Amino acid sequence: MAQVAREMVEKSGVKVDQLVELLVKNAAAELTTFYYYTILRVNLIGLEGEGIKEIAETARIEDRNHFEALVPRIYELGGELPANMKDFHDLSACPPASLPKDPTKTRDVLKVLVEAERCAVRGYTYICNLTAGKDHRTYDLALAILNEEIEHESWFSEFLGEGPSGHFMRRGETSPFVGKFLR
Repeated sequence: MAQVAREMVEKSGVKVDQLVELLVKNAAAELTTFYYYTILRVNLIGLEGEGIKEIAETARIEDRNHFEALVPRIYELGGELPANMKDFHDLSACPPASLPKDPTKTRDVLKVLVEAERCAVRGYTYICNLTAGKDHRTYDLALAILNEEIEHESWFSEFLGEGPSGHFMRRGETSPFVGKFLR
């Protein structure tokens, strides 16, 4: 644990145990979303599904990267991940992004994908608001993840016909905002 880091965050007025709990719950959401997105992506087939598969894959890989970036910060602040994967899954900040009843309905798969991203956007916005001006490292990490989650939401919402977002699919690069935390 980075003792001075935890001490400075505490002195800034952030309840570190509450923050660590939020980070663990969001890490659980990222890892479980990676898993569920694997299943969702496999089921994106046919003319409609194939056009979305690459975007779902990018979001899936970036969610794994978000998990990987969150873990060091959790431990730096004196937290830890649960020893049991089922316990970890069940404390996720977001509900499971489960396959819809009829996985052949691409629109239903898209609704699952966009709702998962919206939950993530809410969660990281909350962490940013909690740490802004107080815990610079966690804020920077949460903001980087938030930027990517907003892009994911915009990609899926455009396919649902909710309007243009101005965001474009990334080519060749994943996690442009979070990448610096993975080095």
